[in-house]
Amino acid sequence: MALTASLSTRPLVADACAGWWSQLVRFSGIGVVMTALYLVLYQVLRPVLGDQGANLVAWVLTAVMDTSANRRLTFGIRGRAGAGRAQGQGMLVFALGLALTSGSLAVLDLTVAHPDVWLQASVQLAANGVAGLVRFLLLRGWVFRSRGAPVRV
Repeated sequence: MALTASLSTRPLVADACAGWWSQLVRFSGIGVVMTALYLVLYQVLRPVLGDQGANLVAWVLTAVMDTSANRRLTFGIRGRAGAGRAQGQGMLVFALGLALTSGSLAVLDLTVAHPDVWLQASVQLAANGVAGLVRFLLLRGWVFRSRGAPVRV
């Protein structure tokens, strides 16, 4: 009975999200799912929209889901208060990731005449890894930090 009362009066993940390590583990799990979804969307959309168009649409479609999932599961924030601000800041963070992945595609196009699907996927996977680390640091230190708390990265 005490456990049920305890769970109903506080967020389920607040204690688990206190340390950066557990946040990084949760963020990584969400990142794996979102990266897989991104790669599928990118490959499906690429023949229709081209490399850059598919990259943009795949990033935008996964951005809101990723920010929402990390808000709740990684950083333990529940309710609607601050959700709009977090989505706006999350889109700025994602714009940086979009720049990293778009830049990697541009470099690939400049250096390889006709890259095959596996080379493109490998380059995008690496770029997503770098973008993911940058996103984690910015989400943790800026977007989802406690108001009034110092920025931590």
